[in-house]
Amino acid sequence: MTQRLHRRDAMLRLGTAAGGALTLPHLLDNGRAAAESGSAASSKSAKSCIFLFMWGGQPQQDMWDLKPEAPMGVRSHFQPIDTAVPGIVVSDQMPQIARQTDKLSIIRTLNHGATDHGVSVYHALTGRAMSPPRTFPGNARRRTDFPSIGSMFSYLGEKTELPASFSIPRPIGHDGLRYAGTHAGFLGSAHDSMELGQVYNHVETGPRVDAGQSTIPLALPDDISLARLQARRGLLGVLEAQDRAVQKSAGTGAYAAMHDEAYRLLSSPAVKVALDLEQESPAMRDRYGRNEYGESFLTARRLIEAGIRLVSVNWMFITPRAKVYNVWDAHGGLNDLERGETGYGMLTAHYCLPAFDQAFAALLGDLTDRGLLDETLVACVGEFGRTPKINGVNGRDHWPFCYSGVLAGGGIRGGTTYGASDKQAAYVKENPVSPGDYLATVCEACGLDSSREIHDLEGRPFSICDGQPIAAVLS
Repeated sequence: MTQRLHRRDAMLRLGTAAGGALTLPHLLDNGRAAAESGSAASSKSAKSCIFLFMWGGQPQQDMWDLKPEAPMGVRSHFQPIDTAVPGIVVSDQMPQIARQTDKLSIIRTLNHGATDHGVSVYHALTGRAMSPPRTFPGNARRRTDFPSIGSMFSYLGEKTELPASFSIPRPIGHDGLRYAGTHAGFLGSAHDSMELGQVYNHVETGPRVDAGQSTIPLALPDDISLARLQARRGLLGVLEAQDRAVQKSAGTGAYAAMHDEAYRLLSSPAVKVALDLEQESPAMRDRYGRNEYGESFLTARRLIEAGIRLVSVNWMFITPRAKVYNVWDAHGGLNDLERGETGYGMLTAHYCLPAFDQAFAALLGDLTDRGLLDETLVACVGEFGRTPKINGVNGRDHWPFCYSGVLAGGGIRGGTTYGASDKQAAYVKENPVSPGDYLATVCEACGLDSSREIHDLEGRPFSICDGQPIAAVLS
């Protein structure tokens, strides 16, 4: 039985065009009936979700959970400011978001026990602790893994001609490795997200949020047809070795059907138009920010409008030799900027926060203006937070014991906070929330049954998400 499951889960990869690899592992399983949600969606349920994954961990003390009375060396360099909701304050580095807090539910007590990026990403995106933990480079994704949030949407939602979920602007991973917890695992490749971009490997410089334009293409050039794409790269030439072996043993008819489905989905006019930001006015692109992150947030809105159920935006850029650019993993501090270095530094303040404030506020405002926020859930979370104590180089290190996540839009009570941390935002004081609880809340807000039973490759039963929805934040 296990062999048959692996055979059905053969992955299909399409090659690189104009510097951006397009992967379409969402393949049709003609023998499976359309999945039906185990619970009826309420009238307030969201129809779709934009999942903003802040790889590296946003510093809760510098953004969502400031502790101005904490001692020097713990409290933020930034100041709290009032917001649209009396009693809720955020960092003075987020003035645009401060005007949108009536739409937000800020969860201040996410927690788990792993300080490693890969192990924590797995927990954050599957809702389950990795057992046993696999650290880099052993944390590559496997078909024995539990499914990611995007795959939950695929499995639990109604089947359509479009992929259930997209992942942009690149997969989560580095040095050629895609992290565990970022695909469908044992549910099979029919439930994988469609991934745009590629894991960076042989580059030494990263995108800057002030670069003035997106650094990667999110669409095929107009002059590249599917036929040319196949001719230029050769479909079989870019299949992974394991997948080639699996596909050689598959029936010819089934293999051809998977090709046809992949091409049909890739050539969808709705998706192609959604990925073309030239369709947007210059003013709208300026509103989000002319950088990779702003343009990814804008692309997410366009993909949701095109009918994609869940779009993940992965805020991550890491290159060989652990060079990190414009991500939340800011271990070093202002001293780096004084030396003219941009690898770490207090990039949270000087690069990440301004870009995030602009893009996140623009997304919330844009969805509201279009009448889409009530039917679109916006989730924003990382794999952990940052240490309460500022380290010797004026930065913060990994901290999973208490951190913040945000929900907004459809299915969520805006203008609220949930849980309380201690005086240093170091540990949970009341109402702890696990990554599984957070993902279960995402599912519930979108009318999906996170308790639905699934079976792994050994036939063992599990709920698709190991957590309970947070009733207090649901509308």
